[in-house]
Amino acid sequence: MPTLIKSDRKRVYLTGIQPEAWEHPADRTALKALRAIPALDSVLKTILSPTLEKSIRLATLASAVRVSPKQFGKIHELHLEACRVLDVKQIPELYISQNPILNAYAVGWSEPFIILNTSIIQTLGTEDEVLGILGHELGHIRSGHVLYKTLLHILVMLSQYALQIPLTGLALEALILSLREWDRKSELSADRAEALATQNPDTVIRALMKLTGGNMVDEMDLGEFIKQAEEYNTRNSALDSVHKVLNTLYLTHPFPVIRVMEVINWVRSGEYDNILNGSYKNQAKSHFDDLKDTAKAYQKDFEDTVKPMEDIMGQMRDNAEDIARKAKEMFDNLNKRK
Repeated sequence: MPTLIKSDRKRVYLTGIQPEAWEHPADRTALKALRAIPALDSVLKTILSPTLEKSIRLATLASAVRVSPKQFGKIHELHLEACRVLDVKQIPELYISQNPILNAYAVGWSEPFIILNTSIIQTLGTEDEVLGILGHELGHIRSGHVLYKTLLHILVMLSQYALQIPLTGLALEALILSLREWDRKSELSADRAEALATQNPDTVIRALMKLTGGNMVDEMDLGEFIKQAEEYNTRNSALDSVHKVLNTLYLTHPFPVIRVMEVINWVRSGEYDNILNGSYKNQAKSHFDDLKDTAKAYQKDFEDTVKPMEDIMGQMRDNAEDIARKAKEMFDNLNKRK
C-alpha cells in the first residue's frame, strides 16, 4: 500500500448527530417514494434473507482482507476516527479487496460492512481522502441506504449471471433502473457525510477530481472543473434533457462535476458550518422541516421513474422465493470458486 500523506487536522466529534442533519432532500424524497411502493417490504424480507446475507459475507471473507490493527493498521485507525466523528456506535467490519475499479461500497442489511477496492486507496494519496471515503460509506450505513443498495447489487448480479428467474427482460431491467435512480441521489447525502468526516470540503472536491481524472491533480484546475458543471447545468433544451437522462441511466453515481457543485452549494448555504458548530443537537427536527419545501422540487423528477415499479414489484412478490433461492445459489457458487 502506498504511504498516505499524514493529516494533523483536529476534528469535532458530532456526538448524537442523526443522518437527517446532513441528508440531501433529493435522496430523502426518492427513498420515501421507494418505501411507499406496494409489496416492497415483503419482497425485501424474502430475498434479503439471513442465509443470503451469510453467503455474501462468506464470499467477502474468502476474497478480501479484513482490516484490523494487524492488517492495514493505518486504515483501521482512520476507520475508527470516521466512526467517532459521525457517532457510529456499532463499528462495521472493513475489508480491502484487490480490484482495479475505483470504488468503495457498503453491503449487508442486519450487519452492514464496508469494502474498499485497492485501486481507490492507491489513487487517493492522503489520510484525509481515505478518511473521507470511509465517512462516505458510513453515511450510507447511517441513512439506511445499504438495505436497498444490497437489493440492487443482488439484482444486478442476477442479471449479469443470466440466471433463469421469473422476473426477466424489461421487468427486471426497469426495476434495476428505478433503484439506480434513487441510488444516484443517495450519493449526494453520502458526499455530505464525507465532508463532515474530513471537516474539509476541499478534500471531498479533491477526491472527486481524482476519481474523474486520476491522481494527477496538479494537471487539473478547480475553477475549470466547476465551469464544466455550470456548462452542463445550463444546457436545458429538450434534446439536451433527453441526452442527460440517457447518459445517466446505467450510472451508479451522479457525474462528478455535479457532485462537486452540490457539495459547494451545500457549504455556501451555511448548513455545513451550522452542523460543525453543534446546531444539529437542537435543530435536527427543524432542519428536516425546513427541507420539506426543497424536497418537493425533486418529487416530479423521481415519481416518473418510480410509478412503473408498482406492477414490477407485484411480479417480484409472486416470485420472490424462487428469486431468493437462485440468489443464494449464486453466492454459494461464488464461495466454492474461491
